[in-house]
Amino acid sequence: MQTTFCYHEKDEWILEEIREKAHLERRSKSSVIVAMLEEYFLQGKRLGEVLLSMGSLSQEQLREAIEIKKRENGRRRLGQILLERGFVKEGDLKKALFIQSHASHD
Repeated sequence: MQTTFCYHEKDEWILEEIREKAHLERRSKSSVIVAMLEEYFLQGKRLGEVLLSMGSLSQEQLREAIEIKKRENGRRRLGQILLERGFVKEGDLKKALFIQSHASHD
């Protein structure tokens, strides 16, 4: 099986971590990536946690969005608030929701 990953310059930090981990553990970069994905799926992270770990959201932005959600008594979903405030891009939100949905079903 062959998998292709596309990334942006903002993702370079994770690629460096993968290279370093693969070198230290004497493993292929592919096996490190698979292990990282499995870790996400097993942990069942919340949406904000996934976005934080992706580097798509700051801790302050997450706090602000959660506060808005609380003030509104949960009438809107966190992702909707994050998009409306311009804190995340739609593509990043979709990726995070994909990770979150798969993590909660494993």
